[in-house]
Amino acid sequence: MPMFIAMLTVEFSLEGNDNLKAKRRVANSLKQKTRNAFNVAIAEAGTENSLSRLRLCLVSVSNNESHLRERMEKCALMMETVCPEPMTDSQVEIDVV
Repeated sequence: MPMFIAMLTVEFSLEGNDNLKAKRRVANSLKQKTRNAFNVAIAEAGTENSLSRLRLCLVSVSNNESHLRERMEKCALMMETVCPEPMTDSQVEIDVV
């Protein structure tokens, strides 16, 4: 039976942010809420040196592609809803393992 792996990449604009502590507060809150709700792996990727952008990558594995795609879409929707900062990009990639 094939296994599918999904990666969701979301990016937020942190306009007006001028310190790393405020960025970490937003990032850690989003990561914890997403982990608790969807049991996915999540980490910041590629925006560690930027104070005005936050990119998070989420990964999940399943044997059902449609279930996996739905989970990633729900993750993105929940993150956009709970984050006070605007989401500027969201992409889902699914591969067969």
